[in-house]
Amino acid sequence: MKRHIIAIFALVAITCSCDITRLPEDSVTPPSYFKTEEDFRLWSNAFYTQFSSADDLAGLNADDVIDNNVQDCIKGSRSAATENWSWTQLRNINYMLEKSDQCPDPAIRKRWCAVGYFFRAYFYFVRVRRYGDVPYYDRTIGSADEELLRKARDDRGYVMYRVMQDFDRAAADLPTAKDVANVNKWTALAFKSRAALYEGTFRKYHGIRDTLVDGTLISAEWFLEQAADAAWQLISSGRYSLAQGKDIYRDIFVAEDANTDEFILARVYGDILAQNVRHNSTGEKLGFTRRFMNHYLLADGRSISERAGYETELFADEVKGRDPRLAQTVYCGASKVYGDIPDYMGSVTGYQPIKFESIKTKNSSGKGTFDFPLMRLAEVYLNYAEAKAELGTLTQTDLDKSLNLIRTRVGMPKLSMDKANQNPDPLMVEYYPNIDKGAFKGVILEIRRERTVELVMEGHRQWDMFRWKEGSMMVNHDEPYLGVYFPGTGLYDMDGDGKKDLEIYSDTKTGSVSVFRKLDVDIVLDGKSSGRIIAYPNVDYVWNEDRDYLWPIPADQRVLNHNLSQNPGWEDGLVLE
Repeated sequence: MKRHIIAIFALVAITCSCDITRLPEDSVTPPSYFKTEEDFRLWSNAFYTQFSSADDLAGLNADDVIDNNVQDCIKGSRSAATENWSWTQLRNINYMLEKSDQCPDPAIRKRWCAVGYFFRAYFYFVRVRRYGDVPYYDRTIGSADEELLRKARDDRGYVMYRVMQDFDRAAADLPTAKDVANVNKWTALAFKSRAALYEGTFRKYHGIRDTLVDGTLISAEWFLEQAADAAWQLISSGRYSLAQGKDIYRDIFVAEDANTDEFILARVYGDILAQNVRHNSTGEKLGFTRRFMNHYLLADGRSISERAGYETELFADEVKGRDPRLAQTVYCGASKVYGDIPDYMGSVTGYQPIKFESIKTKNSSGKGTFDFPLMRLAEVYLNYAEAKAELGTLTQTDLDKSLNLIRTRVGMPKLSMDKANQNPDPLMVEYYPNIDKGAFKGVILEIRRERTVELVMEGHRQWDMFRWKEGSMMVNHDEPYLGVYFPGTGLYDMDGDGKKDLEIYSDTKTGSVSVFRKLDVDIVLDGKSSGRIIAYPNVDYVWNEDRDYLWPIPADQRVLNHNLSQNPGWEDGLVLE
């Protein structure tokens, strides 16, 4: 499987055009290309570079995990002047689709056009997610196509309708065999469920009006139905299953070759192309927040808020008796460690990640060779459950065929829909204040809890908070980024083994332990002399509900095309006629 990496390097050379109007004719001769399957393979391998790197996905900050490099959207530094977009990938995709009729074999042409449809759908989903309305092109544009080059943005409902069509085309004609390095039928269905769920919930929680496209009423409900249907097609096929075994949640994320039962698509790494996930998380002092930690249930299925005194528990007690995934994600006394023993205070919050922490030789810069998940079956299960819950059609049977399989895998009690709806967890209600009130509120909150815990550090959280319209909960304003609780200065046994591991001191340290932190210098506590660690107390951004769920349209693009409108609330200094 690692051989796919080599293709990634080889393919980049032929797709180096810089704008939407240029053909890469310096590397290929259009009339003679796209004749063989190898032509299509080499060309389309470049499309995979659309997927974010493991380094970017694992370190994406939100309200669950932060590091030394706080993201622009949660520190308020986004700008139309620095925003940049590229349409080169779309140009190359449409070019391949247009030239595919040069292939004399209809079976080859059909299969590789399906690859093109998948990546065009993905290209537009990512841009709608970031910018909202965007210009839609399903053909190559030449320099003489003045009208198309200067067209206005298309409504996001229309664009996402076309995204659904392309995912369907891809699913119809892509291979059905498992292949974590290349897209197949199941990849198309899984990504369709992700895109449709995003658009459906975004429209629901942001109150976007319905629109008519080709005689179809495009609404939040329509997209949620698309999401549930796509997810169920994959689930009911029986092609994939959750990996099983002791500490399996820990182990599947450091496997050299992705688990082909659970991983539907992975970003493949090896000695030729390595990732820096663990190196970056250590170097950037990546840390989970207390808000995230409180999502973990007690081992018996109750909320942590039901345990008396939980807010002032010492770390070693806080992590006891919890969902087993906690100890397989956050370094604590019960964690299995593959590499160096982590520094308990080696993160900005004191909650040290060990997800993706491998053996010592694989944790350093340029040495990470495990495959990174781009799509797992667990996400598809959660997409299905959430779509059905948001539609108000979820049943206990639906939960048992999806979310509860995730809980059962790690030994957690099953979620009861009736109990969740009758008694919503007050912590989850506090953490998601914008959720709709109604009969399904409790179970929707529990699905969000499960999604937060199961998919952490896989690049989802920021986008989930955007589509749920919970952006204000991501910034360090109303609630700071809080970490581990300390009642004051002194020596602490962090792993509960009876030996002191850490000293918090104000003036003089005793020297009896190996890890020291000076109060108000190395760490700041929210009660001054005691309390929870505050990460980035000086980062204080007030979320703009009317603006911040979309990025600004790049100012330089609006100069080139005066018909491109700016997103609401963003100022770029341009007055265009």
